[in-house]
Amino acid sequence: MNTQANQPTPQKHSFQAEVKQVLDIVIHSLYTHKEIFVRELISNAADALEKIRHEKLVNKSIADPGLALEIDIDIDEDAKTITITDAGIGMTEEEVKENLGAIAHSGTKKYLEALKEASSGGAVELIGQFGVGFYSSFMVAKTVTVETRSFHPDAQGILWTSEGEGEYTLEHKDDLKRGSKITLSLRDDAHEYASADTIKKTVQKYSNFVPFPIKINGEAVNTIQAIWTRNKNEITDEEYTEFYKFIGNAHDEPAFHLHFSVDVPIMLNALLFAPKTNIEQFGFGKMDPGVNLYCRKVLIQQHSDVILPEWLRFVKGVIDSEDLPLNISRETLQDNALIRKLRKVVTSRFLKFLGETYKTDRKSYNEFWKTHGMFLKQGVIDDFDYRSDIAPLLMFESSLTESGEQISLQEYVDRMPTGQDRIFYISGPSRDTIQSGPYMEAFLKKNIEVLYLYEPIDDFVLNAVREFDKKQLVSADQGDLDLPDSPETDETPKPEETLSKDDSDILCGWMKGILGEKVTAVRKSSRLVGSPAMIVCSDSQMNASMQRVMQSINKGMPSMGANSLEINPTHPILLQVSKLKHEGADEDFLKSAVEHIYENAMVDAGLIADPRIMVKRNYDILAKALGAKKETSSDD
Repeated sequence: MNTQANQPTPQKHSFQAEVKQVLDIVIHSLYTHKEIFVRELISNAADALEKIRHEKLVNKSIADPGLALEIDIDIDEDAKTITITDAGIGMTEEEVKENLGAIAHSGTKKYLEALKEASSGGAVELIGQFGVGFYSSFMVAKTVTVETRSFHPDAQGILWTSEGEGEYTLEHKDDLKRGSKITLSLRDDAHEYASADTIKKTVQKYSNFVPFPIKINGEAVNTIQAIWTRNKNEITDEEYTEFYKFIGNAHDEPAFHLHFSVDVPIMLNALLFAPKTNIEQFGFGKMDPGVNLYCRKVLIQQHSDVILPEWLRFVKGVIDSEDLPLNISRETLQDNALIRKLRKVVTSRFLKFLGETYKTDRKSYNEFWKTHGMFLKQGVIDDFDYRSDIAPLLMFESSLTESGEQISLQEYVDRMPTGQDRIFYISGPSRDTIQSGPYMEAFLKKNIEVLYLYEPIDDFVLNAVREFDKKQLVSADQGDLDLPDSPETDETPKPEETLSKDDSDILCGWMKGILGEKVTAVRKSSRLVGSPAMIVCSDSQMNASMQRVMQSINKGMPSMGANSLEINPTHPILLQVSKLKHEGADEDFLKSAVEHIYENAMVDAGLIADPRIMVKRNYDILAKALGAKKETSSDD
């Protein structure tokens, strides 16, 4: 029945009083960015198309059954208008009044309070209300018109018009097709949106994966599929690479990808990529998080910083969950407990995937570790929750590997000999420096494997791990190390000469008196083979490498740890020092020799703070040895 004759002129209606307040909140405080209106209107259109797709399956009597299920956006740059059209389920007159003229007709007061809470960052579940998303139009439009016709074959077309200031008009309109057409006449301060390029970028940012074609002035813009919702067995490597380049704004190919779905404890689909490159290695600054968060294929947070821990910022991809609790603006996540569950699920699954890659594709994992290992090391230090999950993924060279070859902590443990109950490691700038230093002498002699740590962060990493497979991690420069014997030890020739226990005790006490507070103790070493002395760390929490890092931070400061000096009772220098002391030789010269032994040991440990003092003492000792006359100075 045509009722147009019964309603010859548009009928004015007033918004509910609460709607005026809602409009004020939406326009002025609910949404962070004005461009969100594009996402909201497209989301409403997609919802309408989804509903009509369902109706077509269950209902044979539908208006305009042949219309394409797509979203058309027409932009008139001259008239400064944007028109969004869908062939969705449409609305009847009563539905228009209910959805656009009234809001939360049951529990209006409570709804309004919740909306105010949402606008101030509160946690409320208001998503899915057509009216509020639609009202975002008034952030940019001075006038909004809605032409709509319900899917019912005998439905009357409706024209709704409003300036968003308290009133709207309704009139019947003939010759409308099924669906809705929303036209926005832009405000003077929103003319930037009367641009096809601007709207295209906004669509591709927020709504690119809406499951219906989106056309702007006839051109399809969402050509990349939401492949994370598809069966991974049906997706080619080329499709994964194309998607990675799009979602990650990347030009390279991914090192590998992880595509998975879970139903509990939260329903989600995830597609994550590890890039082949790491820009932080080249000094380009700290990268932003690379994972985008979606809800039903609609972007909620780009570069989300809440879903993955900060140390996984190199990961790119998408996470889509219908279970996400959102406030009405679709911008603020709620329910921290649920978000923590999602974070745990995704992080644990990614680390498990890395572990599987390590076992099944060692070559790929080795390349990944070279590029992104620094992030996992950061995770060990910063994130106690995942420390035990990351520890098996750590990789280091060792005294038993070739240069460049790395092993895991588990591989180290698997080849430990009977009787060894600790994992040893040592830090240094290079393999040659470590192997030529005094700390490795006993380990090489006994053929005990030692992990080589080349990066300053590595000591802090293993100090945080502390224990692996019930084996304590111990720095090789730590004092009081009782090393297990090996068959090779018995075959090592005994030194021809060594200090007696009494002579060693006397020498150690005398040297401690000379060095004073520079060391906590001087004692005989059972570990040294070819070096006269070495600095060992009495404080297991602050080894030499960690002290070096602290010195680099606090320039010019002396050693910050508790260090002892171990001396080799078989070394000719110490034998001669002890002999000269007993003979009453030049005390000043012997004190200089002791200071020099200590400073050389500090150099081997990388802890010398001011080399100028050492250089001056070198000249003094050289002058004494050559019989040259010592020159006096104002410092003497």
